[in-house]
Amino acid sequence: MAAALGSSSGSASPAVDELCQNTSETFLEASKLLLTYADNILRNPNDEKYRSIRIGNTAFSTRLLPVRGAVECLFEMGFEEGETHLIFPKKASVEQLQKIRDLIAVERSSRLGESSKSHKAESSQQPISSTQLPTAQSSNPSGLTQYTGNRQEQLNPPSAPKVTADSTILKVLQSNLQHVLLYENPILQEKALTCIPVKELKRKSQEKLSRARKLDKGTNISDEDFLLLELLHWFKEEFFHWVNDISCTKCGGKTRSRDKSLMPNEDELKWGAHLVEDHYCDACQLNNRFPRYNNPEKLLETRCGRCGEWANCFTLCCRALGFEARYVWDYTDHVWTEVYSASQQRWLHCDACEDVCDKPLLYETGWGKKLSYVIAFSKDEVVDVTWRYSCKHEEVISRRTAITEELLRETINGLNKQRQLSLSENRRKELLQRIIVELVEFISPRTPKPGEFGGRISGSLAWRVARGEVRLERKEILFIPSENEKISKQLYLCYNIVKDHYVRVSSNNQTISGWENGVWKMESIFRKVETDWNMIKIFVPTMAFLVPLKLFWKLS
Repeated sequence: MAAALGSSSGSASPAVDELCQNTSETFLEASKLLLTYADNILRNPNDEKYRSIRIGNTAFSTRLLPVRGAVECLFEMGFEEGETHLIFPKKASVEQLQKIRDLIAVERSSRLGESSKSHKAESSQQPISSTQLPTAQSSNPSGLTQYTGNRQEQLNPPSAPKVTADSTILKVLQSNLQHVLLYENPILQEKALTCIPVKELKRKSQEKLSRARKLDKGTNISDEDFLLLELLHWFKEEFFHWVNDISCTKCGGKTRSRDKSLMPNEDELKWGAHLVEDHYCDACQLNNRFPRYNNPEKLLETRCGRCGEWANCFTLCCRALGFEARYVWDYTDHVWTEVYSASQQRWLHCDACEDVCDKPLLYETGWGKKLSYVIAFSKDEVVDVTWRYSCKHEEVISRRTAITEELLRETINGLNKQRQLSLSENRRKELLQRIIVELVEFISPRTPKPGEFGGRISGSLAWRVARGEVRLERKEILFIPSENEKISKQLYLCYNIVKDHYVRVSSNNQTISGWENGVWKMESIFRKVETDWNMIKIFVPTMAFLVPLKLFWKLS
């Protein structure tokens, strides 16, 4: 019966036809919510609160957004997409809404096996507003979650799982996908361009590109790639600055950040500062405000903040210069940018706070982050890019427990499908091709390269230590056997725990400082100096491991 109706309704409503392709459980849950939205308007046509649906609403984002055809039904009813809400405008046709609503109701009735009488009884329920809808909680994933554009995969998707844990990730998906549209504002991009020394950056990039091509004539690096590097360096060194504790507005002295936050005022809320930190001056006994602005236009003026403000403003600058850029959110509390390199046909990791490019393993290998979810947002798509930033995929999978993998995948697919409705066929094909390339890249964990072993440099030392993101850059030691060592076929290395250095006895007592420089790989091991007891120890806890430094022999 359902299949027959799906077929017959296709000519009248492609969206309802698509909704009918879902399993009965998924269809029944989604259709109930769709009928509620429609009936609210039909019964209260002049009440504004029933004519808008907040996109961030938990019921909408978990029960409709992941379901194939559900959002499309709302669009066919007459809803239009706003910045934060779906709006049913006054100009929209109530007759069209009634038509789509009835098609859904008939299918729902047939699936429930009810008579037309019981269907009418259901329709007579009292309307509820979107803010009164029952809220769902969320759960968490494991494995690769990516929008592939494969329509065949979506023909019979499993029913959306019940959301049982917190819905932080779902809320972030919604809010960030809307937020990145700010970067596409041409007036805002023009404002950003007035702040960027474009001519100077292009001059420097051309000079460096010319030198690079002399050294490597076959390089595939373009002038845009070099311009990106110059933009990163300028942003870090000249434009933006990091905020630890602000200066007192009264005496100019040092303040200390307090755990409590202040209520944002009207102007701060206007620029998205829902959090205002309290920085207290002990000398003046004054509370100083540090609004955490979320609007990149305001950040072009303030030019300060922490990683959130840095990535926000830098991504706007990238878009202003014409780069394809994505805002990247890390569940373990960091954000950065990705920029697409047309010459290299891949996305480049860019962290403006650190002035680094194309060092994606920096966070896991260098900072010691325990990654779980890393999501990229652009005007065209949402992409789960976690696997680019990890060389320990199995560990990451074990930590992806905040939301079921199935729900995350379906939500991302639904968001992308909705966002790409207005794109040209060529653009959709281009995005699909890029994602295929990314998926291939994600399959095999990367090997860390030089520059990805260092700790964080942005922020105060106390702040970095508190976050566990301080690590010293380790230089790889390469032992090249001397003639005597080759002859004896022995390399004698002795570690002095007091002086914390190695002595290469078999090569004129050459020394190498730092115990960590004598091993190739280690975890959970550290050297501790106990001044009270006049003792020095190397702690090796259970489950820690240490692999001796690799020795490369070149024997004749």
